[in-house]
Amino acid sequence: MPASRIAILTGAGISTGSGIPDFRGPAGVWTLHPDRARLLDIDAFLSDPAVRVAGWFDWSISPARAATPTAAHLALARLVASGVAGEVLTQNFDGLHQAAGTPAEDVVELHGTLHTTSCQRCGLGVKTANVLAELSAKPDPVCAHCGGILKPDIVYFGEALPAEAMRRAVDAAQSCTVFIAIGTTLSVYPVASLAGIAVEAGASLIIVNAEPTDYDRYASEIIREPIDVAVPALVERYLKESGLT
Repeated sequence: MPASRIAILTGAGISTGSGIPDFRGPAGVWTLHPDRARLLDIDAFLSDPAVRVAGWFDWSISPARAATPTAAHLALARLVASGVAGEVLTQNFDGLHQAAGTPAEDVVELHGTLHTTSCQRCGLGVKTANVLAELSAKPDPVCAHCGGILKPDIVYFGEALPAEAMRRAVDAAQSCTVFIAIGTTLSVYPVASLAGIAVEAGASLIIVNAEPTDYDRYASEIIREPIDVAVPALVERYLKESGLT
């Protein structure tokens, strides 16, 4: 297996072992509480102070703030460090790939990050932790510079994905020989289309997910084992094939 020819896409399922619930799974946040999806709607967020207050409170108690990497995150960091895989494309905004040791420059955050926040008027960026530290006094936080609305740097419904992140992801999908989708339903577009782009370019598609996905019929291999078991085993397989273990 030539170096950097494996492309990796991760979704919420890789972080459930860290205590972060997914959104669309059988016990997902939006499956159990459909009304909470509105808190991530950009139009509602910008127009309704009550949505902003509720949304910021949700972020203040999010398990993502104290989560630590799983065995799967750590294994993928090894694969990237070996050169067998290139960038990690992720739908997650929890920063756990970086915490596991994957260099920040090798993580493509397609849906943004919870770790920083930006003013929707002037663009000033601040650490989300600093905003949350003052939340009790400022439940609907505003920019200290211009008074504009502050929002975590997460892609909300109705917002475009970061263009550069999507460009890098498409490049990875088009140039890989193996595309591994881990813990994602492959139902959220345009990110889900990366699996199809890879297959059309001739790559083998491997899906690691507990539930069926929209792309199962295109996969050369489907793994239903728990992610923290399946991913380390998959990494060992590719390291061994590359003569690195």
